[in-house]
Amino acid sequence: PMAGTILDVKVSVGQQVNAGDVLFILEAMKLENEVVAEFSGVVKSIAVAKGASVQNGQVLVVIG
Repeated sequence: PMAGTILDVKVSVGQQVNAGDVLFILEAMKLENEVVAEFSGVVKSIAVAKGASVQNGQVLVVIG
């Protein structure tokens, strides 16, 4: 959703998530933001790790 640094990864591969569940904590502009699931499903892969810098539009997780 925005450029920043991943402070925490709240899910793991194979985990069932529902729309609105928190997936990551992202620090951007000195604020901690929750990145939530847009839809329900199973986490297929996680493309970032704690401490990673991310950019706008970057894939963070695949939910299927």
